[in-house]
Amino acid sequence: MEDWAEIRRLRRSEGLSISQVARVMGVSRNTVRTALASDAAPRYVRAPAGSIVDEVEPRIRELLRAYPRMPATVIAERIGWDRSIRVLSARVAELRPVYLPPDPAGRTSYAPGEIAQCDLWFPPIGLPVGYGQTRRPAQLPVLTMITGYSRWLSAVLIPSRAAPDLYAGWWQLIESLGAVPRVLVWDGEGAIGRWRGGKVELTGDCQAFRGTLATKVLVCKPADPEAKGLVERAHDYLERSFLPGREFTGPDDFNTQLQAWLQVVNTRTRRALGCAPTERITADRGAMLALPPVPPATGWRGSTRLPRDHYIRIDSNDYSVHPAAIGRRVEIIVDLSRVRAVCEGRLVADHQRVWAWHQTIHDPAHVAAATTLRRERVGMLRPVRDLEVEQRPLSDYDTALGLDTGLDTGLDTGDPGVA
Repeated sequence: MEDWAEIRRLRRSEGLSISQVARVMGVSRNTVRTALASDAAPRYVRAPAGSIVDEVEPRIRELLRAYPRMPATVIAERIGWDRSIRVLSARVAELRPVYLPPDPAGRTSYAPGEIAQCDLWFPPIGLPVGYGQTRRPAQLPVLTMITGYSRWLSAVLIPSRAAPDLYAGWWQLIESLGAVPRVLVWDGEGAIGRWRGGKVELTGDCQAFRGTLATKVLVCKPADPEAKGLVERAHDYLERSFLPGREFTGPDDFNTQLQAWLQVVNTRTRRALGCAPTERITADRGAMLALPPVPPATGWRGSTRLPRDHYIRIDSNDYSVHPAAIGRRVEIIVDLSRVRAVCEGRLVADHQRVWAWHQTIHDPAHVAAATTLRRERVGMLRPVRDLEVEQRPLSDYDTALGLDTGLDTGLDTGDPGVA
């Protein structure tokens, strides 16, 4: 190869004749002519040697023509092959595509603003939630959402997978995205909907939610994880990249670290895109629907008349309410982080939501107000003091009844003769 390169240089660069090049290189003129006529570097090519499979190749082709998917082991049995099965399998794999119809792989592509995939991820960790309690992985739902065009990933840890918490977390992700994807894809989550009778049946909460957003919700068929492969791969990425080496002091710390990690992840280049999600998210948002003017109703909402025991129960926990609202109707509003109660337009309770179970949460102001009200009520209902009443001698009653005759009966003399 070195001689070939030098011959071409001497001829084309130095302008030597073929005879001169032959004398300089010490080769024949025919060798020089051959090197100049060749546009590719010379390489040694070994003459192909025959294979032991060549003799039976016609029989292999005949069987594959009739049954293109016949396994190599069955072909070996049919043709009486008693040599290495690997040699035969290699030849069968080489010939089989000739007799099979083309099967090109499909590539899924998404238009800007078209779709976002949603799901719940349960991180395999134990998370402390206060009061000496720790939640297991099955009790830690992380709501995830990834857009199809830009691969923008969002996630938040929610207290439970119940519908009020799920929709509150879902709205939080959509609101932080700044726009509404035209199609939202879900797995068969109970709070979203299910397949029934060959068609999708969405829950009433889901219909109200998607109606407010003016979007479409698709529920994947059972046992079809490929339909939402983007979010499934995102869950695998969360377990391999986010969790290792991290410790969490509670739900708030988990969400704080998760949001900081997501800000970095969305700036990393994705191999499938050839760019980072931050480079596509503007076009993605621009093609989505605008956020509704009135946000959808999410979280726990209800109304009740406050009993004498001025506490309301939310998710197995009791939260105190100002006792001034006893006997009145209060509106309860609960989101992912706060528990509030409103009575006649006034805020009568505002607590941080507790993730532990079976706890009683007191507000010191409510306890003090209840103590004061109890004392005032006891003072109002206490009976009046007894007045001093004159006690009359018993002799006055004897005189009034005519029992005092003035005779000495001897009863008080101690005379034994008197019976």
